[in-house]
Amino acid sequence: MKAKDLRERSGDDLKELEKSLAKDVFTARFKNFTNRLDDTSAIKKTRRDLARVKTLLREQTINATSKGEATAEAKAPAKKAAPKKKAAAKTAKKSAAKKEAK
Repeated sequence: MKAKDLRERSGDDLKELEKSLAKDVFTARFKNFTNRLDDTSAIKKTRRDLARVKTLLREQTINATSKGEATAEAKAPAKKAAPKKKAAAKTAKKSAAKKEAK
């Protein structure tokens, strides 16, 4: 597939294509592992096509966001990692309690 041909497709069509290519990559890798794949270069070609599709989807998302048409993906707040200090304090308390019990 060429990027020029992919640019003409709609976003929904690209999402469908992304799902099918991801499935194709999985089946090709599985067949290769079980020695049923004749053309091992198919894995590499499919992975590159999948990367092209993902790149175009990301470009569409960025373009939509820059135009003010924020998508649900862009509106969602980023998840914050849990602070590690609290977890460390809890384990310190537990170990101190165990030492006192001895």
